[in-house]
Amino acid sequence: MQRISFFLLVTLGTAFAGGSAMGDTLLVDAVATDAATARPDGGLTMDQVLQQYGEPQQRMGPVGEPPITHWMYSDAIVYFENQYVIHSVVPHKN
Repeated sequence: MQRISFFLLVTLGTAFAGGSAMGDTLLVDAVATDAATARPDGGLTMDQVLQQYGEPQQRMGPVGEPPITHWMYSDAIVYFENQYVIHSVVPHKN
């Protein structure tokens, strides 16, 4: 029984170690992309985003409670809680 437990521990440890290395690579790519793209800061209102970035290509939501809305621009997706930016991301480009 101890051999099976040891083998299981080694197998799981190896699987998690391999997954984290792949995640690190993706994070570096995401950080490099984020630095080059201007995105709205958290705390801005919808009106401020419209003034600074113009009309989005698409508006989605609101969904859930609190209501979450997101606006899609060509180089950013902006997430709002009620009327305020809570996060903005650079969409993945193939």
